Amino acid sequence: MDKRAVQEERMPDMRLVKLWETDIRRAYELQNTFAENEHGFVNGAYGLSFDGFKNYVKKKEEHSRGIDLPEGFVPDTVYILEAGEDYAGIFNLRHYLNDSLRKGAGHIGYGISPRYRGRGYATEGLRLLIEIAKDIIPEDEIYMHVHRDNLSSLRVQQKNGAYICRENDVEYFTRIKKAEY
Repeated sequence: MDKRAVQEERMPDMRLVKLWETDIRRAYELQNTFAENEHGFVNGAYGLSFDGFKNYVKKKEEHSRGIDLPEGFVPDTVYILEAGEDYAGIFNLRHYLNDSLRKGAGHIGYGISPRYRGRGYATEGLRLLIEIAKDIIPEDEIYMHVHRDNLSSLRVQQKNGAYICRENDVEYFTRIKKAEY
């Protein structure tokens, strides 16, 4: 049996849960495993106290419903990747694009806690999020980006059907056709 088959056998059941529907203490602990900004994944809760994080979660729930959005923002939903008993990653789905998102970050951002990297969690989490995104976003393609120095994340996107539509010195910009997913 090859290494990949062994990894797949050991992979726990995974699901995405809205941030405000999780165990907030465990979500806070997960959030604290991420740097402030790593390979373009911006940790919006970086450095917050637990009480500050609870307020952040409340704001994220409001933003998901389009309430009190900062100027230039669109509604977005933050999901926690549950892998068996563990919280392994954070996935963010922006419900539609504005000009800034169309040229940059796109619909989806994600990060996997360092402890779970390299084990297929990002690939499965992104697959689960694309299933959700297909019914939410109005565009025909799902837009994403990845820093050029993060080839693992590029492979995650490509395993989920992404193609590179353009690039610059810093990033690849990828798309997944909803109709083909």
